[in-house]
Amino acid sequence: MKSPAAIRGGVPAASSRGGRSQGAVQARRPLGGGVSSDRKDWVFRFTLFVAGVALRPFFRLEIQGEENLPRDRGFVLLPKHQRWEDIPLLSLAAKRPLYYVAKVELFRKGFCDWFLRSLGGLPLNREKPLAGKRYLQAMLTLLGEGEGVVVFPEGTYFRDRMGPGQVGIVRLILSRLPMPFIPVGIRYSGGRGRCLVQVRFGRALHAEKSASPKEFVDEIMARIAELSEFSPAGC
Repeated sequence: MKSPAAIRGGVPAASSRGGRSQGAVQARRPLGGGVSSDRKDWVFRFTLFVAGVALRPFFRLEIQGEENLPRDRGFVLLPKHQRWEDIPLLSLAAKRPLYYVAKVELFRKGFCDWFLRSLGGLPLNREKPLAGKRYLQAMLTLLGEGEGVVVFPEGTYFRDRMGPGQVGIVRLILSRLPMPFIPVGIRYSGGRGRCLVQVRFGRALHAEKSASPKEFVDEIMARIAELSEFSPAGC
């Protein structure tokens, strides 16, 4: 299904698809290991409103495959990552609060830390994996509770091309939970005027028992490349 729409200033009502029902303000809930969910739905809705107003002059958003987002269980979204606008545009396309795994460096300043956590940010320390272990456990808890979690499999920006997929977080999830993985293509195109941004949610992928985590990540990356209209990394 294709849902073309210019970015509007209005914000869609928070969806109840999957996870807990959404209220105006979400109370903190413990996730284990001393970590609590700090996501605040009013921050999400306000941020979406601001993003819609700020991005509308520059981008025209077209959404495909919304029906591929699970309605009644947790899932992992694995989007192409090209630029910082990917995150607000993905939020506008998904039309629901999500949790985001992001590098810990973004959380080191007071307001940024509060803001990212309020949007559902989960800090990942790549240099000291053990230091971020409790947040990875929190991610697993959220998935088990029916939430959607965003993981950028390339780990950083690769503009106008595909980067290699990182196996670590996918391997962890596969070892703990039978979870659907949703590849997401993001395509920027157009010259003068507003840039067309196509966000394409692919069909859920499930790892075969005989496949290694690396083989599964390669399958995910190939699908993301196809959805984004890029050649696979290394081609």
